[in-house]
Formats: sequence, C-alpha cells, structure tokens
Amino acid sequence: MQPIDSFHDFFARTGAETRLYHMGRGVEPCGLETLTALERDERPWPQPWQGKARLAMVFRLGEMEDPLIWFLALPLDEQGRLDPAPRDAFLQRLLETLGRNVQGLGREDGEAIDNLMKDNPLAFTPSLPFQAVLHARASRDMDRPASQHMEPAEAYLEGQQALDWRALGLQGLADVAVRMDDAQAQRLAARLPTLPGEVLASLCYCLEHVDVPRPLAEALRVRGETAAESGDIETFCACVRAVSGAEREVAGAWLDALLDDPEACGPDLLAAIAGRGWRHLEDGERLPRFLTRLADTPRADFAAVARDLALIPRLRLPVLMTLREADADSAIGRRLGDLSRG
Repeated sequence: MQPIDSFHDFFARTGAETRLYHMGRGVEPCGLETLTALERDERPWPQPWQGKARLAMVFRLGEMEDPLIWFLALPLDEQGRLDPAPRDAFLQRLLETLGRNVQGLGREDGEAIDNLMKDNPLAFTPSLPFQAVLHARASRDMDRPASQHMEPAEAYLEGQQALDWRALGLQGLADVAVRMDDAQAQRLAARLPTLPGEVLASLCYCLEHVDVPRPLAEALRVRGETAAESGDIETFCACVRAVSGAEREVAGAWLDALLDDPEACGPDLLAAIAGRGWRHLEDGERLPRFLTRLADTPRADFAAVARDLALIPRLRLPVLMTLREADADSAIGRRLGDLSRG
C-alpha cells in the first residue's frame, strides 16, 4: 500500500467528505486542489497570512453525524512554498494514532483524530468572528440548517422585532451575512443608519468575509464616514473592512478617496486595507499610492506590511517593482533607506 505523505492522500484514502476554507485573510472556500498544489510544490499558497497557510479542514468520516474541524497553520517559506517538516510530523502522529489502515474509519477514530489537535503545534484558534463565519459557511455548503440564532438576528436587523441588541449572538449575525440575498441586503442597507455601533461592528466583522451587494456597501461607506467624522476609528475601520467585499468599482472608489486624504490614512486604516482589501491593491495606481501612504505614516510598520503583501503571489511582483523603482528621496525610498541603515 502506498504511504500517506500528504493531506491529500489522507483525505483520498479515508474517503472523507471534505471541505477546506481559507482562514487567514478571510473565511472563504478553498479547493482541495489548492492544497494539493502546495503539497506537491507546484504553486505557492495564494493567500498567506503572517507567513502561514491558515486553513480550516472540515471533514466527515464514515457514518459520523457531525464533521470534524481542524484549524491548521502550515508554515511557508519566503516564496510562499510549504515547509513540509511540520506537516510530515503531524501526519506521522495521525497514522500512529489510527494505524496504517485508514479505510473504514468510524466514530471512535474520529474522537482519536480530534484529540490530536489538543497539543498540535500546527493548530490555532481563530478569532470568534472567523469561527462564526466558518460555521455559517460550512453549514450552508453542507446543506445543513443555520443556527438557532439566525432567526432573531434577521428579525432584529430588518427591524421586524425590537430585541435588546445585547441578546444578539455573533453566530446569528454570521448566518445572516453568509445566507443574505439581494433583497435582504437592500432591507439591511435601509436599516444601517440606525443600528447601534456595537451591532454594526459585529456585523461588519462577519460581512468582511462575504460578497457585499452594492446598496449595502454604499450604506456602509456612509456609516463609516460618519464614524470617522466623530472620531470613532474602530467603526470606521470595520466599515472599510466590510466594504472590501464589494465589487471593485464600489470598494476601489472608497479606497481611492481614503488614500487621497492624508488625515484618514492612520495605521489602523492601512492595516484594514492590507488585511481585507488586498485584492483591490491589484491596481497599477492604487498599490503605489497605498505603499506611499504606508511609508509616510510613522506609526505604521512599513517593512512588515510590505513583506506580508509581497508574499501574496498576485501582488509579489507589483510590490517588489514599486519598491525597486521608488526614488531615493520619496517616502518609500526614505523608508527603505532607513531599513538598510538599521
């Protein structure tokens, strides 16, 4: 029998029903072929986060009723390629736990597999919004019902029921965000100006992981600008992160306006753009303007953010070219000079 030396082999050999999700720059589906390409060293990881490929592996073995979930952060090298040694050590422990015959695994095996995560150096615990959105996405993708928290959250957000907002669960907001259709988005956009700030922030932490329809994105922009005018930076940045899931014309227009305004470009906003709005930096003019603002902001960690963006395969060359072509007396050039002297 061929050895199991990759996650792809494990899932194929066990016959597990498997779904993967990115858990680094956002919660979104990840094809098994993407992980396979990384393991075979065919392509770098498309969405690295802090030097890791952060994944949720949701899989069901045999007659299991509930799927198992692994949250794994696989180390990457400077080119975004897999460092295989930690993965190999994990698989070795997995096979020692199960024995070499991994076909026909049952419920007891699932419990043993789950126990492997308790002292696993590759395991990580996502933030609560990431966990809530992951559970909402996986439930929808596996044709399972939403959580019991969705209905009251939906009623509150659409103004149908006057609940105490403190009773709303984050899981309910995540279910609404993931399952929202255009009509619901339109109703939510109308309700957005009157939502309490705490509800809005929690909702935004869920919306930043989904495609946001134009009417809702435009309402979020208005609410975000109002928050910025009142000095509420947390709500402002939450709205920016949520709008990053909108179509390029809508999100890009707001990012351009913000990058044109030196008063808006504090370190929190720049981190929000780099973390969630990175796809909108695939623009020949917007990326250099972003990096210039980043270099011009003393409290921003220019080197760390630029290095993190350069690990994204689609941004690697444009970032490196922008840095290489910067004039020595430009903001970017001065930052690079400081780094080389430091």
